Amino acid sequence: MPTTHSALILPALTSPLRRPRFARATATSLGILLLIAVLIICAVVTGLGSEAMHVFLTALAVSSALSLIPVTILWYLDRRERESPWLFVAAFLWGGLIATAFALPANTAVIMAIASWLEHNAALKEMLGPEAAIMIGAPVAAPIVEETLKGAGIVLLFWLVRGEFDNLRDGFIYGALVGAGFNWFESALYVQQNFAQFGTAPYGFQLGMRYAWLGLAGHAMFSGIFGASLGLARMGRRKWWRWLIPLGGYLLAILGHTWNNALPLLMALAAAQSGEAPPTEAQVPPDMGLLAAMTAASVSNLVIFLPFALLLVWIIRRSGRWERDVIREELADEVGRSLTPGEFEAVDQDRTFRTRRIDARNREASTALVIAQNELAFRKRRLKDRGFNPEGDPVVARHRAEIVVLRDRLQA
Repeated sequence: MPTTHSALILPALTSPLRRPRFARATATSLGILLLIAVLIICAVVTGLGSEAMHVFLTALAVSSALSLIPVTILWYLDRRERESPWLFVAAFLWGGLIATAFALPANTAVIMAIASWLEHNAALKEMLGPEAAIMIGAPVAAPIVEETLKGAGIVLLFWLVRGEFDNLRDGFIYGALVGAGFNWFESALYVQQNFAQFGTAPYGFQLGMRYAWLGLAGHAMFSGIFGASLGLARMGRRKWWRWLIPLGGYLLAILGHTWNNALPLLMALAAAQSGEAPPTEAQVPPDMGLLAAMTAASVSNLVIFLPFALLLVWIIRRSGRWERDVIREELADEVGRSLTPGEFEAVDQDRTFRTRRIDARNREASTALVIAQNELAFRKRRLKDRGFNPEGDPVVARHRAEIVVLRDRLQA
């Protein structure tokens, strides 16, 4: 029989941040990381001159507006078990500031080492042209460095907010947010670097290419897959499953990133093999509008990353089906206590792109009541999966009490 002892339940599902000393140490460590990241970013961005700095800020403003699209989509996907907006911000900024900042010196060091190595391999350098170091370094350094740094933030959330990160959809949302944050800053940085190198700022090309699939391609997809693997691992009960699935997700993210970055190198090698002479100087990015570049990138990404796109569709569909099943199964015995018969009928009729609402005339109170009922269902399932009896859990009791208050407010 599942145990009902709350002293055992709470440590198993409660965030370690509830311990004041640990919370202070965590906040201090994150503050130091953020300070170092900001210093690195300032050094990189301001080091290219005031005019390039203006280009960066303009590109960052456009990138910020574009980032609202993937963040809104992820917020919609999270509608049945709404996470704190602060967690959305934290995940996004880990990718946008901390992961990006620490990736910059690491990637640069690898590319410089490869450039030095190419000095002793003149034939290969001549074959690939002036961008040889970047062509080789991009698939070597960036996938491991960037997916590890982004993944560290996802793992940190997985550990620190364990009560809110326990299924496939939670993992995908947190991972994709970290990736979207990385894309937000990196897109603006590439526009600035192109301006410093060529004298023109390719806003449309760089930003459009990096916001394919409405911003869910590239970094958001790679990190979303790793995050989903962590959520899937938490849904399993066997120890080997909990270790093997995240490892597979991490390697899959690296594989996708490597494939993406290796394409220019593969095309250059194919051109050399066919006898085509390499370019004598770095190529200026094409002059493309934002929508044209976004459309072209979305189509090409669909072809190049078709298996990943199908996996993304499976993650979203499977996680949505799991959510609906859990809500229906765990709320079945709450009829007459936390749900009315009519509310449970709406639960049973919920669909993929339709969210139940109790009273359309009072949308705010209705949404709060639905989310509270859903949170109750997910909490009960978490406890059962870990061998606990929900009836002995104070959090379950608190959810039920909250539902009573919200229903009184709705009826008033």
